[in-house]
Amino acid sequence: MSATGFAELQALEERYLMRTYKRAPVEFVRGEGTLLWDAEGKEYLDFLAGISVCSVGHCHPAVVEAAREQAGRLMHVSNLFYTEPMVRLAERLSESSLGGRVFFSNSGAEANECAIKIARKHAHRRGVEKPEIVSFERDFHGRTYGALSATPKLAENPALAPMLPGFRAVPFDDSAALREAVGESTAAVLIEPIQGEAGIYPLGEETLLAARQACDEAGALLIFDEIQTGVGRTGSLWAYEQTPVRPDLLTSAKALGGGLPIGACVATPTAGEVLEPGDHGSTFAGGPVVAAATLAVLGIVDDAALLRQVREHGAVLREALLALDGVEEVRGRGLMLGVGLADGIDAAALGADLLERGLIVNVPEPGTLRLLPPLTVDVAQVERAAALIAAALLSFRAR
Repeated sequence: MSATGFAELQALEERYLMRTYKRAPVEFVRGEGTLLWDAEGKEYLDFLAGISVCSVGHCHPAVVEAAREQAGRLMHVSNLFYTEPMVRLAERLSESSLGGRVFFSNSGAEANECAIKIARKHAHRRGVEKPEIVSFERDFHGRTYGALSATPKLAENPALAPMLPGFRAVPFDDSAALREAVGESTAAVLIEPIQGEAGIYPLGEETLLAARQACDEAGALLIFDEIQTGVGRTGSLWAYEQTPVRPDLLTSAKALGGGLPIGACVATPTAGEVLEPGDHGSTFAGGPVVAAATLAVLGIVDDAALLRQVREHGAVLREALLALDGVEEVRGRGLMLGVGLADGIDAAALGADLLERGLIVNVPEPGTLRLLPPLTVDVAQVERAAALIAAALLSFRAR
């Protein structure tokens, strides 16, 4: 698109879209694998992947073909009837994780809403009159009101009040505070095994073990929000597989559909029996097209060789970044990395510079770059990204 055309696009966005996002000044028109192209034909290396959504790369042929073939046969009939892709997908998700039932949604926030509803009903069955859900400060669970109420920082916005009652936050990775917060009225502990939107902060094993023990003692459910960590991002299909604990409920979204909107709440056999007909629902969730695409995604990601490659390429990227002047630490696991920058380096300015250089990253907090490349990224692309970050840091230091 010409400069005039892009200016028109910006004007239309300014006039017709609600102001909930601050968009970077680029229009993307095509994607393939780890690469994106803008309207001017400029190539970009995508190390954000649509915020961990396009984990098998942009327009993966198997995912595109699965969606196209299914769309040509049947797009929607509602959850009042059977469709094979939905049922097959539920089987695959269950058998690859907690072994119980699955509820499909259209997003991660909706998957968390389902988990919250299960936790509250489960608690009421135990005789708890006012169930409470405990989460960590800086957690991010979504923007619908249940998920928002469990997201402490966003829940503080008085303009969106009142929040739902029954939510309590404790300091991040504080096992003692968590144990103290969980009691007879606790319905669930809802946590991210690695905080994503906060800037990539993994929970320690001691805290995870404390959460599991506290839930077992109280009769509460342990919920893992794997919306960003799941579907291979950390080098195992689910992040909990690399921890010493197993949750009662697992929520997934983002990478699940390879670019199409889908979420899922997966339960253990016991937790999966809590909801009954009429307790919950979703018009579009688990539709044939997105379910077929998701089966294709899992066929690619749920592969020992690919998951090993995620761990190996993540290690290469980590070491390359740690060698750079201006990088203080690299947090995370697999290809979910937070780059902690030295004092005085403006992460937002650095991210904007990298976009100009053709590398897409994210800035979740003032001193951090967030890197979430497609899981199919190759070593040459990893090295290219590290070199671009090195050049941007050098330029920043020279100012």
